[in-house]
Amino acid sequence: MSVTKDGVTLKTPKVSDYYINNLLKQKQKWIEKKLFEIQSRIYVDKNILDEKKAKEFLASRVEYFSKKMNLSFSELKFRKMKRRWGSCDSKKRITLNTYLYNTTKEQIDYVVVHELAHLVHMNHSKEFHLLVNDYIPFAKSIQKQFYIL
Repeated sequence: MSVTKDGVTLKTPKVSDYYINNLLKQKQKWIEKKLFEIQSRIYVDKNILDEKKAKEFLASRVEYFSKKMNLSFSELKFRKMKRRWGSCDSKKRITLNTYLYNTTKEQIDYVVVHELAHLVHMNHSKEFHLLVNDYIPFAKSIQKQFYIL
């Protein structure tokens, strides 16, 4: 049994409808929980992307928060990534996923602040999360919305 954004899929050997219905009844709460979790996640439509607009908007958010946080980075890059929304390396280079543009402004700001916070803390320590929370008050709830691409 699998639950996706498109619904529930049940693959079974040759069994009766009674067995299938009984199994679905037994798993109903679990299915409802999974459907709720999935519906609250972000799914990016990779077909809808104005790359120039995306880069301009994302760069403007990085500039805004880097000034607000009084932090500087060496380079800002954009890539279409499958597994990450962003990254920051020890050479202060920030890379953002261009698909991030298809999410909400709050989610974009969370990722931007998250990556900028790595300029101060190159880990996910308590201090790192406190810094992120200084600029994104509901960071934890926004983080839970993200789904791996």
